[in-house]
Amino acid sequence: MALSLAEKRDYYEVLGVQKGCPEDEIKKAYRKLAKKYHPDLNPGDKEAEAKFKEVNEAYEVLSDSQKRSKYDQFGHAGVDPNFGAGAGGYGGPGGFDFDIGDIFEGFFGGGGFGGSRRSNPNAPRKGEDAYASVTISFLEACKGIEKELSVTRTDTCDSCHGSGCASGSNPETCPECRGTGQVKVQQRTPFGVVSTARPCSRCNGKGKIIKNPCPSCHGSGRKNVNKKIKINIPAGIDDGQTLSIRGGGNAGVNGGPNGDLNVGVTVRPDPLFKRRGFDILCEVPVTYAQAVLGDEITVPTIDGKVRYKIGEGTQPGTTFRLRGKGVQRLNGRGRGDQLATVTIEVPKNLSKAQTDALKKFESTLEEKNYAKRKSFFDKLKDMFE
Repeated sequence: MALSLAEKRDYYEVLGVQKGCPEDEIKKAYRKLAKKYHPDLNPGDKEAEAKFKEVNEAYEVLSDSQKRSKYDQFGHAGVDPNFGAGAGGYGGPGGFDFDIGDIFEGFFGGGGFGGSRRSNPNAPRKGEDAYASVTISFLEACKGIEKELSVTRTDTCDSCHGSGCASGSNPETCPECRGTGQVKVQQRTPFGVVSTARPCSRCNGKGKIIKNPCPSCHGSGRKNVNKKIKINIPAGIDDGQTLSIRGGGNAGVNGGPNGDLNVGVTVRPDPLFKRRGFDILCEVPVTYAQAVLGDEITVPTIDGKVRYKIGEGTQPGTTFRLRGKGVQRLNGRGRGDQLATVTIEVPKNLSKAQTDALKKFESTLEEKNYAKRKSFFDKLKDMFE
C-alpha cells in the first residue's frame, strides 16, 4: 500500500544527509544504504525490502538536479506524479534497471557483487604460502647453519605442466561465460530489474572447460609433493623468528609465481648460555680462595674457552664484559658482547683440620676486611639508637 504524502519521510532524512549537500555525498550515502538493505542480502526481510524501496525513491529524486530543485521548493508534492510534477516511477514500465555490482564497486575496489566482474579467471595468480618448522641448537643459532627440511607443498604437475589436460589435448573456452568465469543474471523485482554477476556454473568460474583431464593431477594442474630442500639459517637468528624463503611455497595458478615458504625457527636452550638481545649471558663459578686472592679463570664462550683475570676480593655477582663475544647481528654489523657473572662457591664437607685452619684464619680478620658487613651493622646501630 502506497504511503500518503504526509506519511512519507523527508528524502534527506532517508539518506542521512543534510539539505544542500553535494551530489557525491548523496551518491555515497545511497550506495551504503542500498548495500545494507538490498533484497539479495536480506532474503525474506520485508522491513529491509521496504527500506530499500524508500532509499531508491529518495535517491531517484535527489540525484536528479531538476527533481531535487522541485523537491527542495515544494516537498513531496513537487515530485509526486499525482500532483503533476512527475517524478517518474522507478518500478514502472522500463523499470529502474541497475547493476548491483555498481553499488558494491566502491566497497570492493571495482569488483562486482560476489566477486570482481572484471577479473580474468585465467590470469596468472601467485601460489599460496607454505609453512615448515626447524629446531636448532643455541650455537647453531649464533653461528648460522645450513639445514635440510622435508616440506609438503603443491607443485605444478610434471605430466601436464600445469594445463590440467591429458597429453594431446587443450582446455576449451567455456561457451556459457565465454571465458570470463561469470554470467550476468537479471531479476525482476518490485523495484525494477536488478543485475548481478555470478560464477559460471558450467566451468565453476574458471572460464575454461577441460574435457580430457590429466590422470596424474585429475585436471587441477597441480599436485601435492614432499620435497627435501636446503635452507641457510643466518647467524643471529633467535627463537620464535620466521624465515621467509621467496618462491619456496605452493605453485602458482595459470603460470603465476610460487608462493613463499615460511619456516618457524625454534632454538633449544643451552646449559651454559642465555641470550639477551645480541648479548650472551653466562655464570662462572669460582672458589672462595680465587675470589679472595684473585686468579686467572677459564670462561666459556661460543668461540671456545678464554682466560680472564679477576682481581683480589672479587664479590659474588660481579659481572665482567667480553667485547665482541656475543651473537652476530642479523644485519651483519658486528656482534654483541658476553656478560660473565661470578658466583662464589662455598666449600662443603670440610675435614677437622680444614675447619680449624679456617677458624684460625677467620680470627685474624678485622672489621676493615668486611666492608659490607661493617656498613650493615653501622646502619643497624643508627636505626635503634
